[in-house]
Amino acid sequence: IDQPTMGFPENQEKSKRAAAFFLSPDLGLQVLQTSAKKVEKYRQQLKKSGKAEKSIVSASLPAVTIKAERKKEKFITENVLGYVEGTDLKDEVIVITAHYDHIGVQDGKVYNGADDDGSGTVAVLEMAQAFAEAKQAGKGPRRSMLFMPVTGEEKGLLGSEYYTSHPVLPLESTVANLNIDMIGRTDEKYNDDRNYVYIIGSDRLSTDLHNINEEANNTHTQLKLDYTYNDPADPNQFYFRSDHYNFAKNNIPIIFYFNGVHEDYHQHTDEVEKILFDKIEKITHLVFYTAWDIANRNERPVVDKKGE
Repeated sequence: IDQPTMGFPENQEKSKRAAAFFLSPDLGLQVLQTSAKKVEKYRQQLKKSGKAEKSIVSASLPAVTIKAERKKEKFITENVLGYVEGTDLKDEVIVITAHYDHIGVQDGKVYNGADDDGSGTVAVLEMAQAFAEAKQAGKGPRRSMLFMPVTGEEKGLLGSEYYTSHPVLPLESTVANLNIDMIGRTDEKYNDDRNYVYIIGSDRLSTDLHNINEEANNTHTQLKLDYTYNDPADPNQFYFRSDHYNFAKNNIPIIFYFNGVHEDYHQHTDEVEKILFDKIEKITHLVFYTAWDIANRNERPVVDKKGE
């Protein structure tokens, strides 16, 4: 209950955000009238088949009333924008995002978020430098590039929500968003195999964008592109859980690059000593080549799907 939620002052009266409360695992099990054993069985069913055979929640839950003092406090945080102007197609822009916030200090422990999302943030910075140096050498992109580490992702995708509500560059001129969130570790599925990345959303709005990313990978990086989490029926629903979604809501084609969750996800143990820098480098190359293609082709990716 004492962990704060965040929102924009102008949205307080009309906000549809529900109040969020954090319960201990033991109390959560009591409220749901279930057990740790049943929860583990449920997880194994999901892992094996993608769906659970039986709900772990009691059919008749008791009413729960929570009373908590509400305290409001204003503070300022920022998105960071780096702009590389294009040439003959400079009025169109590709936005590259990663969130630079994490979940702060809890119980006296600092949660640094080396993978979530320090890994994506450094990828954005490296690409910004590469595009800027290309421009200085007279070989810059035709379309403009906006490199944007965003704030407030962990509190509800707030930084990207603010940008898409108050865009610096017109949304109708934004041809794509490439979002990088966790690319420095491996998950349980791949374990010691670093040569993969989960691709989410690439074909939800634009077949062109999906094909551009596939071609960039085939030509330059040869990563295994895993579309498991792109399935609309996937229970994790990662498509809705990172900053690309605020662009997708505005009919802007997106790709979300992701390495999956691991044992240090949202733990204070997500530290730089565990980062696989060669993995970050290779995925960053894929994002770069995809962005470079989009920035320099004659036609922007066509929106030919509804994004569902």
